[in-house]
Amino acid sequence: MKTVNLSLSKSSFIRGLQCHKSLYLYKHQPELRDEISALQQALFQSGTDVGIYAQKLFPGGVAIPFGKGTLSKQLSLTKSEIEKGTNTLYEAAFVHDNVFVKVDILHKGKMGWELYEVKSSTGEKDVYLDDVAIQYYVLKGAGLPVSKAFLVHINNKYVRKGKIDVKKLFEIIDCTKRVKNKQDSVKKELAKQKKMLEGDIPEIDIGKYCSAPYNCDFQGHCWQHIPENSIFDLRGHGVNKFDLYKQGIVHLKDVPADSLNRNQGIQANATLKKKNVIDKDKIKKFIESLWYPLYFLDFETFDCAIPPYDNLRPYQKVPFQYSLDYLEKKGGKIGHYEYLAPPNTDPREEIITRLIKEIPQDACVLAYNMSFEKGVLKQLAEWFPKYKGKIDRIISNIRDLAAPFRSKDYYHYKMNGSFSMKIVLPILVPELSYDDMDIGEGGMASEAYLKMCQSPDSTENEQIRKALLEYCGLDTLGMVRILEKLGKAC
Repeated sequence: MKTVNLSLSKSSFIRGLQCHKSLYLYKHQPELRDEISALQQALFQSGTDVGIYAQKLFPGGVAIPFGKGTLSKQLSLTKSEIEKGTNTLYEAAFVHDNVFVKVDILHKGKMGWELYEVKSSTGEKDVYLDDVAIQYYVLKGAGLPVSKAFLVHINNKYVRKGKIDVKKLFEIIDCTKRVKNKQDSVKKELAKQKKMLEGDIPEIDIGKYCSAPYNCDFQGHCWQHIPENSIFDLRGHGVNKFDLYKQGIVHLKDVPADSLNRNQGIQANATLKKKNVIDKDKIKKFIESLWYPLYFLDFETFDCAIPPYDNLRPYQKVPFQYSLDYLEKKGGKIGHYEYLAPPNTDPREEIITRLIKEIPQDACVLAYNMSFEKGVLKQLAEWFPKYKGKIDRIISNIRDLAAPFRSKDYYHYKMNGSFSMKIVLPILVPELSYDDMDIGEGGMASEAYLKMCQSPDSTENEQIRKALLEYCGLDTLGMVRILEKLGKAC
C-alpha cells in the first residue's frame, strides 16, 4: 500500500478551497491529472519569471533555493538567514500546522517582517487574498513577527521609456487588514481539508468550480461521464448549462427548444439531425460585399508581462509575423507576401512599413475574426502616428471571413458550435489541417517565437522559423480556400 503525503502547501490549500475532490485526487490519485500543455507550462514559467523580476523591488536579498526533497534544508537555510540578520529573503520557507509555504519576498521593515506575494496578473482577485492569508497564517504560527502583508501585481498602465522602472512596473497593495480578517476562516478550512483527506473521496459533482477561479486539472477524470453532444457543447450565452444538468438534462436532444437562443438552436438541430445549415442568400450577400484586389491578412503576436521595448505596456500585443496572400481578380493566381521578425529586434515599424507597401490602398482585406487584426493595426497607428492615415485606410477596407460562420449562415454539424478557423478549415477543406504541424495555434506560435529569442541554438531556431512560416502561411491559404468553398455553396 502506497504512503500518501497528506501535508499541505500554499497551492494545495488553494486547490482545496476551489474543490475538496480536486485536492483529494491530487493527494491520493495524482496519476489521474490531465497532462499539462505547453501553453500552461509557459504560463507557469511566466509567473516564475515575474516573481524573480519583482525581487528588484528589494535588491540584495538572499534566495532560498528550491529543490525536490530538500524541504528541511530550505527551512534550515531560512532560519539561519533570519538569525544572521538578513533583511530580505526570496522564496523563504516556513512550516506550521503541517502546511509548507514559500514566500516570494520577505522583507524586514521598520515595524517588522513584511511578506510580499507576487502575481503576474494586472489586477487583484479574491483568490489572491487567500494565497496571502495562508502564508500569513503559517508565518505567524511559525513564530515570525509579521507586521504587514502585501500583494504585488503588474501595473498595466506603465509604459516603458528606456530602462524599466521596477517601482512603476509593479503595483503594491497593502492587504494586511483583509488578510488578518481571514485567519479564522483559514484555520477552519485547513481543519476541513485535513479531515477530508483522511476519509473517502468526497462525492462532489461537476460544477462551475471546475474552471473557476482556475481550470482544474482533473476535468478529464471528473467529466468522463458527460456524453458527446451534451449541453456543455452549446456555445454562447443564454441557457444555464449547470441548471439544466442539475435537472438531469445532459444530452442536447433533451434540452427544451425555447431555452436556446437562435445560434444555439441552429447548433443543436444540426448536430442532432447531422444536417448542415447553408443560407445561400446571406452567403451570397457576404461575398458580394467583397471586391478585388483581395488580400488575406493574418498576424501573429506575442505579449510579455515585462515590456521588452520602449512605448510598450505590460501584456500589450506585439506583432512579430504576418502572412499576406492576395488575388488580383476572381479565380486569379494566388500571390504571397510574408514577414517574420529576426529574434530580439523590435519588429513593429518594419511590419507596418512593409504592409503599407504591399497592400494597395483600395484593396479589400480579409481577416478571420477581424477584430484581432484591426486591433493590431490600430495599435500600430498609435505607436507610429505618421502612418496613421494609411493604416486607417487599410482598417476601413477590412472584412471578416468569420462572419458567415459566427452567424451560423454556414454551419456544419461537426463544428460543435465553434467558428474557429482551426475547426472550420479542416471541415470545409479536409486536405488542409493543423493537426500534424509543429505549431498548430496562435499561442504556440508566440511561445515558439519567444523561445527563438532566447535560444542560442541556430539549428533549433531555423526549425522554429520554418514551423512559424508554415503555420502562419496556412492561416492565409486557408482563408483563400474557405472563400472558394463559400462561393461554391451559394
